[in-house]
Amino acid sequence: MCSIIGYCDPEIDAQAFEEGFARTKSRGPDDTRVIETGKGLLGFHRLAIMGLHPEGMQPFRLDDDAVVCNGEIYDFLPIREDLKAKGYTFESDSDCEVLLPLWREYGTDMFKLLDAEYACVIYDGKTGEYIAARDPIGIRPLYYGYDKNGKIVFASEPKNLTPLTKKVMPFPPGHYWKNGAFVCYNDIAGVDEVCHDGLETACANIREKLIVGVKKRLVADAKVGFLLSGGLDSSLVCAIAARESKEPIKTFAIGMEKDAIDLKYARQAAEFIGSDHTEVFMTPEEVLSSLETVIEALGTFDITTIRASMGMYLVCKAIHETTDIRVLLTGEISDELFGYKYTDFAPSAQAFQEEAQKRIRELHMYDVLRADRCISVNSLEARVPFGDIDFVQYVMALDPEMKLNKYNKGKYLLRHAFEGLGYLPDEILWREKAAFSDAVGHSMVDDLKEFAATQYTDEEFEEKRQQYTHAQPFTKESLLYREIFEKYYPGQAEMVVDFWMPNRSWEGCDVNDPSARVLSNYGASGT
Repeated sequence: MCSIIGYCDPEIDAQAFEEGFARTKSRGPDDTRVIETGKGLLGFHRLAIMGLHPEGMQPFRLDDDAVVCNGEIYDFLPIREDLKAKGYTFESDSDCEVLLPLWREYGTDMFKLLDAEYACVIYDGKTGEYIAARDPIGIRPLYYGYDKNGKIVFASEPKNLTPLTKKVMPFPPGHYWKNGAFVCYNDIAGVDEVCHDGLETACANIREKLIVGVKKRLVADAKVGFLLSGGLDSSLVCAIAARESKEPIKTFAIGMEKDAIDLKYARQAAEFIGSDHTEVFMTPEEVLSSLETVIEALGTFDITTIRASMGMYLVCKAIHETTDIRVLLTGEISDELFGYKYTDFAPSAQAFQEEAQKRIRELHMYDVLRADRCISVNSLEARVPFGDIDFVQYVMALDPEMKLNKYNKGKYLLRHAFEGLGYLPDEILWREKAAFSDAVGHSMVDDLKEFAATQYTDEEFEEKRQQYTHAQPFTKESLLYREIFEKYYPGQAEMVVDFWMPNRSWEGCDVNDPSARVLSNYGASGT
């Protein structure tokens, strides 16, 4: 990961700028550079992944234009060759150096051309304008706010902006900002035309597109590792990568010492694909002592996000402290595309599709945020193959009747796509979905809930939760998280739209806890 900031005001509060930008140094510990752009500042903390030499340091300039970008442009090589044919020259091997020539050639049309996970801020020297953009899912973070002069400021994380703006909001994914307005260039959850491919054709396409999505994310000048929970999604990513790699890939799993469901399955998957596998154990004491650190890093009060982040943060911390790996591939976004335990209760195909669209559009505030912060705070970069643009657009366009759980097995399309091909043992390929926050050990969530219960009497809980009108806490655990959140991000709760919960309007989903454990169909997921 890297960290960017674009201060679009010539009247600079230098102290507030430096204080805010320094808060995300862990995203880019290798180097820092801030440049004046005539009407403000562009800043960059670098984590070198592509083009490791000094020439790859940002901000990049082209005459009077400048850009900062946190991201990976996966199709930069053919883009660069095309730009060379147009007369442009390049000084580095960095993928992001193509952005300014693209801006010169295509203007805002460039954003829909990129196959990328990115957030960027461009300064156009000819017009004196700033332009910002974010990838269609929001895998790379970007936030904005307005300073005391009413000028917009962009940055990678909310903590960069709190010294500079009164209100911080997420930059909408799939949009660019220009001339004071946000413009959607790719609503990736939207479907213009339903795809009616048959089952076998659809599954073949799912398989091939996911393989391509993994392969392009293996390209890095820094070392690559993999988070392996032993569930379907991360196991498939690792299995594909293992086939594409000449050396055994390095996989990492985490769990509680006494009841980690995931560890045994991760071990089985690792043995099958032949990875160099590492297990990390966490204790209740580590979980509780890390809670405030994790919430500060995340910038959220959401229960699901925080629970699932405890194990992810601790395993990434161990990777950072004990290895020289810099890039991690993860299995996020599959649930939102193919269904989760609660989507078994969808009353119709239309309801399933509407729920998937809502979740994809909000992912940047939840699972994608979790992956970004847990990984980046430990000076690592996250790559998410299930978030590949072509893959997501295809799965979202498939007839939702096909994605409903009519097969007595969730995510049937994804499982069937790899059935009988030797990527994974059947026990992993057909394993029931278990929530990561539960599968690292049911005791972890229980410990968090028990700790929260000791912090408030029933009367205190009711009194304190009433202080909040937006996303009002509804359990003692959610109140504890909200109070820690407010300590670091006072008054900024609207950055997160609500709690990530099952659709409570569906029969069987009106629950008071986000864990799939409380659903009637959890069944074998807990074993």
